[in-house]
Amino acid sequence: MAKLSIKDLDLRGKRVFMRVDFNVPIKGGVISSDARIRASLPTIQYALDQGATVILASHLGRPKGKVNLDYTIKPVTTRLSELLGGRPVEFGEDCIGPAAQAAVDRAEAGGKVALLENLRFHPEEEKNDPAFAAQLAAPANAYVNDAFGSSHRAHASVEAITKILPKPAAGLLMEKELQYLGHALGNPERPFVAILGGAKVSDKIEVIENLLGKVNALAIGGAMAYTFLKAKGLPIGKSLVEDDKLEAAKSIMAHAAERGVRLELPVDHVVTEKLEAGAPSETLGVDSAAIGERMGVDIGPKTVATYSALVESAKTVVWNGPMGVFETKPFDAGTNAIAQAVARVKGTTIVGGGDSVSAVTKAGVADKVTHISTGGGASLEFLGGRTLPGAAALADK
Repeated sequence: MAKLSIKDLDLRGKRVFMRVDFNVPIKGGVISSDARIRASLPTIQYALDQGATVILASHLGRPKGKVNLDYTIKPVTTRLSELLGGRPVEFGEDCIGPAAQAAVDRAEAGGKVALLENLRFHPEEEKNDPAFAAQLAAPANAYVNDAFGSSHRAHASVEAITKILPKPAAGLLMEKELQYLGHALGNPERPFVAILGGAKVSDKIEVIENLLGKVNALAIGGAMAYTFLKAKGLPIGKSLVEDDKLEAAKSIMAHAAERGVRLELPVDHVVTEKLEAGAPSETLGVDSAAIGERMGVDIGPKTVATYSALVESAKTVVWNGPMGVFETKPFDAGTNAIAQAVARVKGTTIVGGGDSVSAVTKAGVADKVTHISTGGGASLEFLGGRTLPGAAALADK
C-alpha cells in the first residue's frame, strides 16, 4: 500500500490535524505506560521541525459517546510535554468548537502543539459522521493519520475527515506498520512462519485462512489450540474450547494439508486443576487421558523445542498471541521460550497483539524484534486480509 507520507507534504505554516493513538492506561491521573505516546513522537517531532502547528486528537477508553471525566485525555498533556523536552502542550477542553479552536490558536502563538479532548465524548465520532468530521477539520488545513491501532474502524477522525482535508497522509508510525505488515503478506523472505496463540480460535479464523495462502508453516498455541486438539479427537479435560468452531478447525487442517503448509499443534502440554500461581501442575502428552478433569495452561517442553526450531529456521516470522496463561507463573514458560526464539531469528520478525508485545518486553528482547506492531485488532484484521478503512482513506503516493 504505497500511501502518501507526511514526508510528501509541505508543512511549513500548516496546522496539521494528526490522529494519534494515545489510548493509554490512566488511573487516578497517572499514566502507567506511555509506549503509545512514544510511538508517535517521531511523527510529531518531524511535523514541528517542518514548521507546522500540530493538533493531536485521540480516543481514550470507551466513554460511550458521553462526557465522562474518568476518560479525560488531559493527563497526557503533562507526559507529552516532558517527552517533547519541556515544550508546552495546550489542552483543548473539547475536540470541536470554540474550545478546540482556542487551544489551536494558543498553540500556534506558542509551543505549536495542542492536544484535544477525547474524541469519543461525542457519539458522532464512532458513527463516522461527516458533519462532526467537518467540525474536527475546521481549525486545520492538513491531515496526518499516525494511529494504525485505530485504523480498522471507519470513525470520523480516521475516515470521514480525509474527504475534507486535502492530501490525507500517513504518519511515520502508520507508514512503518503498513510497510512491515504489507511486506510480510505481499513479498516475504522465505521460509515464512506464523505463530498464533491466545484464547479464542474464533478471533483468528480469518487470519489463519488468509495466512495459509502465504506462509510455509503455521504453529498454534494457547487456549485456541484445544479446539483443534478436540477436533482431532484428543482428550482436553476442562481446557478452554469453542465447540461451535470444531468444524472450522477441521476445515483449516484440511486446507493446510491441501496447500502443503506445515501446521503444527502442541504435542505436550502443562495441565493443572486450578488457575493460580503455584498450583500443582504436570506435563503430559496431548494424547494422554491422564488429563482427567484438569485443564491445559501452557505448551510443554517438546512443543517448545519444535516451535523454537521452526521459528529459528525462518527468514520471516509473524507472532500474535501467547502460548499459555502467560499472566500466571509458571505458565508463562512456553510464551517466554517463544519470545527468546523469535529474538534469535536472522530475518524479519513482526510481533503484534498486547500479550505477545508484553512477552517480548518482559523477556527483555523487544530490541531484537524487527517490528512491534502497536495495533492489536488492526494488525489482526490486516493479516486477515481485510482492508483497514483508515489506511484505505489516505491518498495514494
